[in-house]
Amino acid sequence: QVRLVESGGGLVQPGGSLRLSCATSEDILTNYVIGWFRQAPGGEREGISCLGSNNYYAQSGKGRFTISRDWAKNMVYLQMNSMNSEAPGVYFCAAGIKWITNSEAMCTKDGQVSYWGQGTQVTVSS
Repeated sequence: QVRLVESGGGLVQPGGSLRLSCATSEDILTNYVIGWFRQAPGGEREGISCLGSNNYYAQSGKGRFTISRDWAKNMVYLQMNSMNSEAPGVYFCAAGIKWITNSEAMCTKDGQVSYWGQGTQVTVSS
């Protein structure tokens, strides 16, 4: 059973920061590309950031978001700073098979994700 468990969502003020966490397994970290996706209210799910030899960041998060992994804890994180009105939504951790995708493809093309987490809600409000 594939484990992708998100946490860290919540309410944050505009301009504030939030760190999302994705708990997974060593097997997933080793054999899959891991990424973060956001689904805004009424919108489609979009790739925000995906891990790879060159980490991918959507334009909306460049310079403000940082994706990282902790091999010892089998965790993937998304640090979000200077959060704005584009940030609210449900954030999903996702995994795509490493030998058929890469960080940019995972985040930008359909059909790259093999597994999804259950999502964590992020709200931006003053």
